[in-house]
Amino acid sequence: MHERTDSLALFEQITSVTSGAVAVTLSEDKELSDRAEVRFRVMRAIAENPKMSQRDLSRALGVSLGGINYCINALIAKGAVKVENFRVSDSKLRYAYVLTPEGMTEKARMTGRFLQRKMREYDALKAEIDGLKNELDDEAADDSR
Repeated sequence: MHERTDSLALFEQITSVTSGAVAVTLSEDKELSDRAEVRFRVMRAIAENPKMSQRDLSRALGVSLGGINYCINALIAKGAVKVENFRVSDSKLRYAYVLTPEGMTEKARMTGRFLQRKMREYDALKAEIDGLKNELDDEAADDSR
């Protein structure tokens, strides 16, 4: 009996540590995928309209201005984006953010990964919706009896 209790306690400790590690890993994966999604959305927006300001990007993407600034600086440091000046008027200069060839390659790679992820999410949602519809149908059938 004592040996079984020790084994059970050890199993519970391992399970607790393992599930905690899995939760941390899933949380870290989600955070990384969220950052990657923001980076992807910023790169798409820059490709579509290089003259968007950071404030415009922030509004369009629903990301804080600080988050956009951090993302753009990271993309510049990575060599995916370069900054060019353009003149708005005689007295005003603004920045244009342009994808470099490396940035275009990265964006293409990210597009494939993003599409795969969205398709998995779609399939999971469709399965959940189908399951909910079946539940409703079953409940309606039970109620009619």
